[in-house]
Amino acid sequence: MQPEFWHKRWASNQIGFHLPEVNPHLQRFWPQLGLDEGSRVLVPLCGKSLDLLWLAHCGHEVLGVELSEKAIEDFFNEHQLDPAISEQGPFQVYRAGSIELWCGDFFELTAGDVADCSALYDRAALIALPPTMREQYAAHLIRILPKDSLGLLITLDYDQAQMDGPPFAVLDDEVRRLFGDVWALKILEDQDVLGESWKFLEAGVTRLEERVYRVSSH
Repeated sequence: MQPEFWHKRWASNQIGFHLPEVNPHLQRFWPQLGLDEGSRVLVPLCGKSLDLLWLAHCGHEVLGVELSEKAIEDFFNEHQLDPAISEQGPFQVYRAGSIELWCGDFFELTAGDVADCSALYDRAALIALPPTMREQYAAHLIRILPKDSLGLLITLDYDQAQMDGPPFAVLDDEVRRLFGDVWALKILEDQDVLGESWKFLEAGVTRLEERVYRVSSH
């Protein structure tokens, strides 16, 4: 799970994790958070997700962080956007309108970089990481996100012995162990999605649950 792994996935277009539509959970549950228009949303490991555009269309400032330069360039090209490019510390920053995509290592993001973020959206970051990196990710996120942040976290729950990740299975008890001491966690949806997940069916997975959390830091 070193950077080269993800660069190769993007270079060879092995991006089964990329959804060709806006995530339905995002559309359903995000408005319930009651965030002000103009709130800045942190989207870790964002890829070229269409969710970025949806958040921007809702009136948010969007800060996506992505390791793959190809993913970022694809995002802007596919939506006919011409970003201004600058540097922020170790990151190369692409900005068009209210969307900023920072190309670089999420773990180099500082509290100062996200000081004006009041929201988090994680659909494909936590589940993209193996166990030891999930520990590091959670600790880093807790360390840098401003207090009183709100957001959504989406995980997958299945028998990891039946298929290798990514995406990895992240069970409820692990989510609570990683974040529960610092964040309030509320399950908004726990949905069986095996029937619409051909990759998992082909691998012989017999159970697949998608879980949506409302997260809030104290």
